Amino acid sequence: MVAAALDRTLPVPLGVQLRGLIEYGVACGEFAPGTQLPSVREFAEASGLAPMTVSGVYKTLREAGLIVTRPGAGTFVAQPARDTVQTIDAMQRIEASMDALLAEAEAVGVAADELAALLNARIARVKARKLRPVRITMVGVFKEATRAYAADIRRQLRDHDVIDPLTIDQLRSSPERNGRTDLYVTLANRRQEVEALVTPASPVISISFIPSEKTRTRLAGIDPVARIGIVSVFPEFLALMKPGVLRFTPHVQSVAVALADDPDLNAFLNRVDVVVYATGAEGVLDQVSPNAQAIEYRHVPDPHAVQRELLPVIERLRAGLPLKETSA
Repeated sequence: MVAAALDRTLPVPLGVQLRGLIEYGVACGEFAPGTQLPSVREFAEASGLAPMTVSGVYKTLREAGLIVTRPGAGTFVAQPARDTVQTIDAMQRIEASMDALLAEAEAVGVAADELAALLNARIARVKARKLRPVRITMVGVFKEATRAYAADIRRQLRDHDVIDPLTIDQLRSSPERNGRTDLYVTLANRRQEVEALVTPASPVISISFIPSEKTRTRLAGIDPVARIGIVSVFPEFLALMKPGVLRFTPHVQSVAVALADDPDLNAFLNRVDVVVYATGAEGVLDQVSPNAQAIEYRHVPDPHAVQRELLPVIERLRAGLPLKETSA
């Protein structure tokens, strides 16, 4: 499927497309953790790329922490820091502790209903305890989009929690900001970059992003005979963006692509009826014809990823529990 997505009509080298398809595919939830990728040989044969090109892309993605190669098993999309296996193991230990508690209570003559009452009282005291607010920093690439990401996540937090938007450039140029947060959240393909900029003790997690509802709705409403022009700042993102746009506009036949720094961009924009621009390429709006429609291809934090991956981490921080299990 990855090989089939390579588009030789794009003004982007196939090796860059391959890296973008996997890199942004992981960040946007197209490839779930644990997904197995083709071997270098298999991919080279399926795509027509040189094995050295595929091997180089895989090496770059491994260094970025997005994929892992297991000797004798293959290459896989990397698991998040706190994966499902750890959660299952923790639940099994909790169940074992509960079984031991029940056995001890029975041995000393404490009835099950009395034990339940004690446990409920303990739970009530814990819930009544004032839990400290957690300060989170959402690290993105573009300022306005990062603010929007933080606002989306904020709706799922507790009232006293704080989430600050910060771009990678701001984090890099303002080291004094480092250490003022309990948790950094970012895109999967930017996680390693963020980890290199913050103190080693600062936890950094990534969540996946999906096209926003507004984006999906506006794309679906495009006139079937319209000519769509897709524009992106990052060439590697075009490989994922074009099929993403086509997914919501299967009724449209004419789709072309261009990079935001293309010297012929103005002529390109004058040939299309709808301009779909990636976040960060807002500069094209100054060149869009007054008769053309402009749609931002905006992503938002996947709400399921926020609930499944981010909120449990926040609650552990709030309770003062370690995020990673340590060996005895």
